[in-house]
Amino acid sequence: MTLGTRLLGLGHAVPARRVANAEIEARLALEPGWIERRTGVRERRWAASHETLSGLAAEAGRRALDDSGIDRRDIGLLLLATSTPDRLLPPSAPLVTHLLGLPRAGAIDLAGACGGFVYALALADAQVRVHGRPVLVIAANLLSRRITFKDRGGAALFADAAGAVVLGPGEEGRGVVGQALGSDGAGYGLVTIPAGGSERPFAEGVAVEDTRMAITDGRGLFTEAVRMMTACSLEALAAAGIAPGDLDRFVPHQANSRIFSAVGRKLGVGDEATVATIADYGNSSAATIPLSLALAHQARPIGEGETLLLTAAGAGLTGGAIVFRT
Repeated sequence: MTLGTRLLGLGHAVPARRVANAEIEARLALEPGWIERRTGVRERRWAASHETLSGLAAEAGRRALDDSGIDRRDIGLLLLATSTPDRLLPPSAPLVTHLLGLPRAGAIDLAGACGGFVYALALADAQVRVHGRPVLVIAANLLSRRITFKDRGGAALFADAAGAVVLGPGEEGRGVVGQALGSDGAGYGLVTIPAGGSERPFAEGVAVEDTRMAITDGRGLFTEAVRMMTACSLEALAAAGIAPGDLDRFVPHQANSRIFSAVGRKLGVGDEATVATIADYGNSSAATIPLSLALAHQARPIGEGETLLLTAAGAGLTGGAIVFRT
């Protein structure tokens, strides 16, 4: 049993197509600047019709594996956090392992919505500590396939992206040093895709719009997301014995710039420590945290001994926070 974990590699992938706010504002008959003022988004990436979730996830995973330098036969498990699998059945993760050539890896999808990467990382950390084999964690979504222009909030925010990390054995005191996971089913309907599950399966008479994602209460979602992210972050920091001012980087889910800015203020985390990618990449749900980690590492490499706070909340409601020491 290993005493700690460490980040071995980071990677990300995004579609080539850039969709600027002007295109969406024109379609929704919104005044110029409306989207950026309310969300912080300037542009986002949307996949072309031929691109698949598994393909995008595999590209991010490939880059993380290359960055790690480890033998692919060493990967013991692949966890894929996604809300937009290629098919309802089978899960997409086994296909991603095939695309990546991981001959000895188990694979499973995790449907944790925006909080999916936080949960996957927590599970990966525990798996590595017990079994001593590296785990590949990928979060990927093609949310452009699930938006409706009848919901201007979702159409303005949601994007396509993938991010990946390779986690392996490390020294004591490294890896997840504090975590708090939470849920609140009272907010179950705040973000929803009404049809397509077993409650309302695809059938004659089910409207196409009911198979698209909708934010039913934007104000309520804002309030509850800020509450959950703040509470879980404080609990995780306390468990780690870390003060907010001692964080090297704060990497929140890029839900909306107003949401993570409010969380940062409540925690007392300075803007200089906050990693923000929403302006150029929008909200790709679970993918935003590993995407942000990979982009931040490109801009300024994450060094040994840094302390990171990762937090997210989303549909369900489900979310959490992790304090990770590199």
